[in-house]
Amino acid sequence: MDRPKLLAQLTLEEKISLLAGQNFWETKSIDRLSIPSAKVSDGPNGVRGAQFSGGVKAACFPSSTALAATWDVDLARRVGAALAEEAHTKGAVCVLAPTVCLHRSPLGGRNFESWSEDPFLTGKLASAYIRGLQEQGVGATIKHFAGNEQETKRTTINVNIGERALRELYLKPFEIAVREAQPWALMTSYNLVNGEHADGNRFLLDTVLRQQWGYDGLVMSDWGGTNSTVESLNAGLDLEMPGPGRHRAEDKVKSQIESGAVGMSTIDARVESVLKFLERTGKFDRPETSPEQAINKPEHQRLIRDGGAQGIVLLKNEKDILPLDAKKLKSVAAVGLAKECLASGGGSAGVNSHYKVIPFEALEASLGPDVELRYGQGGHLFRNLPDWEDDVSNLEGRPGFTLSRYESQDCSGAPESITTIKTGSYMPMGARCGSISLECIYKPSVSGSHYLGFSSLGQSKVYVDDQVVFNITEDCDDAMGFLFGGVEEARAQFSFSQGKEYRVRVESFSPAVNPSSGILGGLLGVHFGFMHQQVFEEDLFTAAVDAARSADVALVFVGNTPSWETEGRDLTSMTLPVDGSQDRLISAVAAVNKNVIVIINTGNPIAMPWLDDVCAVIQAWFPGQEAGNSIVDVLLGKVNPGGKLPMTIPKSLSDTPAYKNFPGDVEKLQVYYEEGVEIGYRFYDKHPEKALFPFGFGLSYSKFEIRNVNLDSKALKQGGSITITAEVHNLGPRAGSEVVQVYVAPPAGSVDRPVKTLAGFAKVTVESGESAQAEVKVAFDAVSYWSEKQSMWAVYKGVYKAIIGTSAVDIVESLEFEVEKDVTYKP
Repeated sequence: MDRPKLLAQLTLEEKISLLAGQNFWETKSIDRLSIPSAKVSDGPNGVRGAQFSGGVKAACFPSSTALAATWDVDLARRVGAALAEEAHTKGAVCVLAPTVCLHRSPLGGRNFESWSEDPFLTGKLASAYIRGLQEQGVGATIKHFAGNEQETKRTTINVNIGERALRELYLKPFEIAVREAQPWALMTSYNLVNGEHADGNRFLLDTVLRQQWGYDGLVMSDWGGTNSTVESLNAGLDLEMPGPGRHRAEDKVKSQIESGAVGMSTIDARVESVLKFLERTGKFDRPETSPEQAINKPEHQRLIRDGGAQGIVLLKNEKDILPLDAKKLKSVAAVGLAKECLASGGGSAGVNSHYKVIPFEALEASLGPDVELRYGQGGHLFRNLPDWEDDVSNLEGRPGFTLSRYESQDCSGAPESITTIKTGSYMPMGARCGSISLECIYKPSVSGSHYLGFSSLGQSKVYVDDQVVFNITEDCDDAMGFLFGGVEEARAQFSFSQGKEYRVRVESFSPAVNPSSGILGGLLGVHFGFMHQQVFEEDLFTAAVDAARSADVALVFVGNTPSWETEGRDLTSMTLPVDGSQDRLISAVAAVNKNVIVIINTGNPIAMPWLDDVCAVIQAWFPGQEAGNSIVDVLLGKVNPGGKLPMTIPKSLSDTPAYKNFPGDVEKLQVYYEEGVEIGYRFYDKHPEKALFPFGFGLSYSKFEIRNVNLDSKALKQGGSITITAEVHNLGPRAGSEVVQVYVAPPAGSVDRPVKTLAGFAKVTVESGESAQAEVKVAFDAVSYWSEKQSMWAVYKGVYKAIIGTSAVDIVESLEFEVEKDVTYKP
């Protein structure tokens, strides 16, 4: 394709049309010049397709924290390649992933979707993931550029980051990936960075990204994350998504060109990026968009199962209780979330999985009929009551609710449409109106003071017969959180009699549009939940404890469901929901059984007040649709755990570096990264008493010894590297893997620097009784820091240390090397 020639043929109106999406998921096509549209799709751990929920089924892969815990670059590449194949089945040529923002706080609602607290580990794994995608002809979209380390007020918060922390930490994973993998697309974040919205931030998009890093790909906004016309065009935002454009409407752009605020050369540069993207993704050769298909590939099933298991981190294994020997067991209790498949966190990363393997079913299949398998739920974990569906009929007597949509703001006048919906929850994407009503006749199958739960985007009233049960007088301040089920509902009880008919009516009014609304501004949405009193108040706790009381082993499954750990909503505590009930279950089970194993499904670290009372703990993350099999493979020793923590697990929330500055001043919409460059292990190296489990830590069913550690050179020169080699010997009874981690410690100097920083790693698999060679290269960049005084990278001369270990605190060897002269260099 001759891009300059094609660019010259475009009219101004056609050029402008290419600068915003055609619809929610596709770029604009121009039939006159045979310019095709390109379809993109979420997301990081599965290619969902066009529907946010209930769409065509897709494979759900391990979430990014699970992949990061493997420390396996090749596995990340293979997952990227598999996601490219999944994209083909959804007609997409670009995947909106990977997310590489760092884990600044364990409360980050979207941490599970990102990788690590460390920029080097994040950048290296993300680069491999990107290469896997793009080698198969599918674009990657690295995101969110930049400073999107929280969900609270994410569309309006101003992130104040010092220049050094920005360069050394928060931009570094993007820089590594751009330089090593050249993602075909990059997505800007919603937030402001140092006073400017990311989509209109010329320093980030032009100075850093394009000039300093040499990026030549497409820059797109997050969905609804374009905040200006002039600033975003001049800064370097190529594409406003979704379409049709609000800030890229033809009249708005034309008027700014006529005023001289935007030059034609800028328009042409933005259009050329879009054309280059279409060319790279092969759309000119294959212009058609194929229909979405659900293709459940056996090779993807195997990759998901293996990847999920490889990422599991064994945190504790007292008395070598693991792996379990099924031949020696007569009874096993699996309590808590054993019948939940926590495959992924919530939000845009969610997919409608082909299937989900729950742990209890995987245990049944693996333990066999000779082992008694007991179960106890322990308690309810829902954030919102289940959608109301049972025993309701619409106004015509059919199952469901009658939905009426009105142009008016108060449900007055004749409705513009009347339909029936299956449940009491409703949120159409893009279809706006003034108000809605939901009505049904409820005929209880059982008497009781049943539980009702309700939340809405706009102001609402809920009546049972003529009695007001809910009166929501304020608009929801977190529309995205509402969309993804992260907004907690109002709850009430109402006394119902079996067989009696009750008329239920909801009236909900369109919310006001404000800067935080984004693409959901003005949309109506309601969630109406219901649960029988008898079900809600059932004593599940005692039943679970009783199930565990006399079992040979008690497996307690705990974690966060997608409504608790989700995009659009940060966590408020490191304590597991709800209100510590899961912690109480673990403690109660440990009081009646001495062989307790805790399995944690979260993307974030959690508080562990019961740690001393249990024999074993495994951090299983969100391992994808094969979750049950992955977990049981590790429990029973089919897989020797080799996962290593990609973040530090602190003792408590108050022991975290951003504790006093997360999520910031939400009233003034300001957050200050006052901890500077000391997040994660950089902080805990100076405060070791605050860490429960260190960065890079993970046990194995084998024991490894690192021997014969050597440096190939005692001098590190600009533009060069040094290589560390080590022999990894497996002293254990089974094959396993070890990660050799290399950190660099600087000499004493005038600049306060972290004690050490990760500079390289190598994962090796070793057979029992054998050895394998690990090789790690440390580049010159690893010894640099950002000089705010000079606005350049700087390295001072002196004797450095290459610190070799199996975690940030488990150090095997320390070798010295020298940088002979002070060096500064441009980014």
